[in-house]
Formats: sequence, structure tokens, C-alpha cells
Amino acid sequence: MYKILANTIFLGKDVLFLPECHSTNDKALELIRTGQAKEGSIIICGHQTRGKGQRGNSWETQANQNLTFSLVLSPGFLDISEQFYLNMMVSNGIRKLFQEYLPDIKVKWPNDLVVPGHGKVGGVLIENILSSNGWDYAVVGIGLNINQTQFETQKATSLASITGGQFSLEEIFRLLVAHIEQGYISLKKGRTQAILEEYISHLFLRDQWAIFTENSCEFEGKIQGVSKAGKLQMILRDGSARFFDLKQIGFPNL
Repeated sequence: MYKILANTIFLGKDVLFLPECHSTNDKALELIRTGQAKEGSIIICGHQTRGKGQRGNSWETQANQNLTFSLVLSPGFLDISEQFYLNMMVSNGIRKLFQEYLPDIKVKWPNDLVVPGHGKVGGVLIENILSSNGWDYAVVGIGLNINQTQFETQKATSLASITGGQFSLEEIFRLLVAHIEQGYISLKKGRTQAILEEYISHLFLRDQWAIFTENSCEFEGKIQGVSKAGKLQMILRDGSARFFDLKQIGFPNL
């Protein structure tokens, strides 16, 4: 079904397709630890039964309707303090591809892909293997809603739900991996500022006043950007500036 990719340099030259699995990230981590996966390996699953999202959330997906896969990267050229650049690069790559079909798509900090007025179409979860030498491996888990049209939560939507079309999972997979590889090569070449600027320019709710929550309390703020460490930069109504960590604030509904 998913073949070795001919349109890439190193990503996807080793593709493992599983008809069903609990989590492609868990499988990738297992294969790395047993020496059966290396940089460029991809694990893709037709039906992921226990997919993981940010904040410990589960990822709902129907069998053979969406893309759920994990990329194995070895970003030792980056310091651990720079790991958010990898997150931004991957988010940029997904957004670039989806923007051809969904012109209004945005990145909701830190790494969800959303279409305002419709819902969430995808997300990224990166899990790292560290050693005394630094950053050995990053497993980049990607979940994208493509052809599924029924969801248990109103927060989720898909490419098919918004456009009314049906799409080839293999073709989107092939194009997306090429986009991510290009971004990864740019990251290796040190083009971090360009990656940061591109990410910020497509942030959901950037330069818009909105109601956020912190510790169950509401406040009004306007997203300005993100720091190099990945903290969300916001200006408040009183003119003060604040930076927020992951899991620290809640966003308004799409």
C-alpha cells in the first residue's frame, strides 16, 4: 500500500506499514531501541487504536480514512534547547501542503492544524530519545484527518468534510513527506529564523483579541508570536506582555 518513496532523498526509504497498531510513535520507539529503525524510517498505520495527542489526549481516527504515521529523525545538530524548531518545521510543512486545499488553515500553538470556523484537521506529537551525548532521536508522530467525516467531538473536522471531496491517502503522504524533508534540510542548514518567522506568520489568532483561560480564570489577550524556546508570546489588555508554557493556557473554541 505505502511504498518506499521515490521523491525524497532519505525520508521514507524505509517504510513499515501496519494494518493496525496501538500507536505509531510507540512502535517507532520500540524499533529504535531494538536497532530496527534509523533516521528516515517511517511507520504508518491503517488503523491506529490508541493514538496520542498533546496534553495526554487520545487521537480519534477511523480505519483507513486518515493518515497516522511517525517519522524517525536524528536531529543531533540541534541543541535540546532548540527542539521547538523541529516542531515548527514539521507544522510548517503540513500547513504548506494543506493550504493548497484549505487556504484558511492555521497552526494553533503549539502544533495543531486548524481551520477557523470548522475545527481541527491534524496534529503533531514529538517524543525524544536523549542520552549523555544529547539528542539521539526524535519520533515525529503525525495525525491528519483526511477522508473521515463523522467525529465524536465537534472540535474535529477533516479535509473531506470541509471540501466535499475524497483524497488519495498515498498521494498526500508522498507529498507531505517531501515537504517535511525539505524543511528538515533547511533546519540542518541553520535557517532557523526563516522557520520561526513562517511559523509565527500563520499562527491561529495572531494579532487578534481573544478570551483565553489560565487556571480556570478568563483573560483577554492578543498573540504576538513565540519565543525560540516555544513559549507563546501574548500582550494583555493592560499593555503588559506575557509568555506562556505548554499546557498553561486554554484557547477559545474555533
